[in-house]
Amino acid sequence: MIIYAKSNYLNPSAIEAYETPIKMIIEHTCNTLERSNSIAKTLFNFEKSNRYGETIITSLGFDTFSAVSEGEAPDSEIVCETFSKFIEHIQFMKEFVISAEMMEDATLGLAASAKQRAESFARAYYKTINKICEQALINADRSTMKYNDKEIDLRTIDNLPLFHSGHYWGTNEIENLSTQSNYFWGDIFNHGSADNRTPSVEVFEEALSNLSIKLRNMYNDRGEASGYNADTIILPGNRPIAEILTKKVCGSLGAIPPAYSGVSAHFGAWNVVILPNWRTNDDRVMIMSSEANKELCGNMLFNRIPLTVSNWVDKHTGNYIWNGRCRFGVGFGNYRHIVLAIDSTSAVQNASKM
Repeated sequence: MIIYAKSNYLNPSAIEAYETPIKMIIEHTCNTLERSNSIAKTLFNFEKSNRYGETIITSLGFDTFSAVSEGEAPDSEIVCETFSKFIEHIQFMKEFVISAEMMEDATLGLAASAKQRAESFARAYYKTINKICEQALINADRSTMKYNDKEIDLRTIDNLPLFHSGHYWGTNEIENLSTQSNYFWGDIFNHGSADNRTPSVEVFEEALSNLSIKLRNMYNDRGEASGYNADTIILPGNRPIAEILTKKVCGSLGAIPPAYSGVSAHFGAWNVVILPNWRTNDDRVMIMSSEANKELCGNMLFNRIPLTVSNWVDKHTGNYIWNGRCRFGVGFGNYRHIVLAIDSTSAVQNASKM
């Protein structure tokens, strides 16, 4: 969605010939990118907002139905709040300029340079959304990250970073809350000593199964296994061996190794996402349940103000200026939907052993 503000023309007859084609270029580029399967759309929940920020509240939820005798009423159950998380909206802006000389000399339709700037302008909007969502996940083992000079909160409902070994579960009425981890270290892609690590399909298949079970058995606030099945693997963009092993395990119809009878337990069960700007010195993997991500409000993007475009002619220079503005908030409303693991034989800060 794009909102166009009313133009403030100084010379409508000279400008109107450029406004319509530039708007069409911006709209066409945005529609094309909107339909594409972007990182943000794949890994984050998009919601509209009409407030300064949004608060995500987790509740204890209903327990099972009670068995009652004939004619009796069931016990009344009150759903109580457990934790809450506030996500603040941030303002983003960009503009581009078409010089007076370019407008004067572009006698044969829209100048190529103006067309290129309009397309790049629209792409920059979606690039901003994707970059912030991507960087939020990449840096989610810490409490905050910087985007330009703005600090973005990466903590989840229990005031800890998204990935942490000591996440709380329970209710605020419990004095000593129990903890659980969604951040692990151990053999994932390789086996052997620290000096001699050998990539192994079998090791990754076992690690993937173990991590899936850990996510499925994550406790809700009643202390029950959540039961969500992981279906998304997220990998760094600079670790080819991790990508190769993942594709072998997830793309093999038969069991691994081939000497085993039966079919692969992972064939057709995973969506593999590569984060191009996730650059690591070691092998890492995230696994996520898209169902849990949606139902638990895990990775969230709240769209407060969509791309709003206005244009005008500068009085001093005669240049044609196009300005874009938007506001949105990115954050994490839960931690039970996703797991991070690092292929390491030694302990990692804030991570627990697999």
